[in-house]
Amino acid sequence: MRDTARFFKVLADEARLQMLWLLFNQRELCVCDIMEALDITQSKASRHLLTMRHAGLVIDRKDGLWSYYQLRDVEDPLARRHLELLRETLAKRPEAAPLLRALRTWLGDRGNGAACPPAPTAAASRKRAPKGGAGPTQKVRNGRRA
Repeated sequence: MRDTARFFKVLADEARLQMLWLLFNQRELCVCDIMEALDITQSKASRHLLTMRHAGLVIDRKDGLWSYYQLRDVEDPLARRHLELLRETLAKRPEAAPLLRALRTWLGDRGNGAACPPAPTAAASRKRAPKGGAGPTQKVRNGRRA
């Protein structure tokens, strides 16, 4: 029962469902492919893919600095049937086609020389402050910067 509960918990996240949809339609994807198609950060993509790997849904391989993911053959009949139903259901969702278009556009650009974006450095992340908000070292008191 525990494995079944974990399986459904993994599916209970929109980003992971989007990633599954992409992997249903592409044999293998690099983390940067998923980042670009879903417009998410490398850390978010990697965190969700790790969760999916631990649940036995995907397998990964390393090639230099890059990690590539593909769907794993699921042996559990319940999980396999639910994944088949999920694939059919996601194909009918209005969000499905735009996600595949974004992925195919990115893959086409990558084939024309576009490279995977480098992961942001910690220093670059600290430099970014929300628009109109306080920077990382500024304190806000009573709605005003101190």
